[in-house]
Amino acid sequence: MNSHSPIFPESYDQKVFLVAGAAGFVPGSVSEFYLQKGGRVIGLDNFVTGQRANIERLKKYPKFSFIECDIGLGIPDLREQKIDYILNLASPASPVDFYKIPLEIMRVNSQGTTHLLSLARESGARFLEASTSEVYGDPEIHPQKETYLGRVNSLGPRGCYDESKRFAEALTMSFHRHFGVETRIVRIFNTYGPGMRADDGRVIPNFVSQALTGADLTVYGDGRQTRSFCFVSDLVEGIHNVLFSGDPMPFNVGNPDEYTIMDCARFVIEALGSSSRIVHRELPEDDPQRRRPDLTRLEKLCDFRPKVGLREGIERTARYFKDLS
Repeated sequence: MNSHSPIFPESYDQKVFLVAGAAGFVPGSVSEFYLQKGGRVIGLDNFVTGQRANIERLKKYPKFSFIECDIGLGIPDLREQKIDYILNLASPASPVDFYKIPLEIMRVNSQGTTHLLSLARESGARFLEASTSEVYGDPEIHPQKETYLGRVNSLGPRGCYDESKRFAEALTMSFHRHFGVETRIVRIFNTYGPGMRADDGRVIPNFVSQALTGADLTVYGDGRQTRSFCFVSDLVEGIHNVLFSGDPMPFNVGNPDEYTIMDCARFVIEALGSSSRIVHRELPEDDPQRRRPDLTRLEKLCDFRPKVGLREGIERTARYFKDLS
């Protein structure tokens, strides 16, 4: 057995999880995961991109409570609360947000992360930083290993997210080394599923939303760039294993299956029986050409294997978007 293998609680009934960004897609799913296990979840969000519908869904659980706040500006005094785990999943992560709210993104990943790490230090809670595959930038190696230091354009439009996430990782490790805070880091690769905004701007929600209405599917560039798409329940399982591991170094979490954007577009049209056509638009600046996680570390940690394939995931996501309309 790996010396860092996850050690899970016998019971979650007395465990308290503070989830920053709880109104968002991934953090809302993580919150529900621990509520279903019987834990107590305190959610934080300021709704800059989060959806109130996600909080309403979580409020159905009696052990969920919510505080509306901007962690980049400060957090409520929670020192009297018993908090076992702090999960920082608060940052907007969609490319459309990089152009709309770059300063908010940089603030939440710098000041917001500092506030949560300080709380973890004061309360003795374990802290998990939700980082991103964007720390690798437009990578020169493939697939991407955690040891790869990346190729990021700090001056480009994606720099607000890429660089602030790299800073958040450095901050997390500094609190770990300097103050002895128990920390974990996950680098999340492209994730999709129910709970996303239809106007999220990422590939799967874009294609599914367009295909459901018969609109043209918009492919940027020639479509030969690749992505690896992870269904949200598989991502949450990976995050769960890293949170309860004993390893503070970063873990890639995602799905290793790799598709070109053109293949993905055709797959969505086929899966949904859509009459949509594919049209091409100019490729955004600094858009990565290849993206696929090397999951060796995660596989050694917990024998991780994604369970939901792309077809099933697209169909489940489409049902969710249909229900919204």
